[in-house]
Amino acid sequence: MLIATQQELPTPSPWPAAHETIETLLWTEEHDWLYTLLKSESNVSPRFRVPDLISACVAQLFAKDAAADRLFHYLGAELILRAPGTARRRESMWRPQYQLLHALQISAANRYPNPQFQLDQLTTACVALARIEDASGACTLRHARINIARRSAIAKVIISG
Repeated sequence: MLIATQQELPTPSPWPAAHETIETLLWTEEHDWLYTLLKSESNVSPRFRVPDLISACVAQLFAKDAAADRLFHYLGAELILRAPGTARRRESMWRPQYQLLHALQISAANRYPNPQFQLDQLTTACVALARIEDASGACTLRHARINIARRSAIAKVIISG
């Protein structure tokens, strides 16, 4: 039996809010694609988990111009045609990407007279658009790496701050 001494235990670091996850729901079709990407041979070193992949899909959308327009177009032309009672899976995403979607959720584009889309619909649309852009998931995995690098940079500033 090994017993760790105090010197061997990692020191907890003051993680910033960027290292918190927020719960969301994801429609099953998009969840199934993310799960396939999660288990793919391309998802290695490091192996990204679902919060990383969802957040990468959001970042992938916002990395291009007119992200809000593309998202609301997909919601209004595609997602809205699905059955409203479609099953959903509870998942999480990282706070920085949640904040991007929350800003859209409370924006004028999501208020009367426009339809009001909820967080699960916004999240699902981001994943759907990522899959449409690159069904292989390579772009999504690249954005997952970028997101981790950004969170690490934020943590470094706060820790050394």
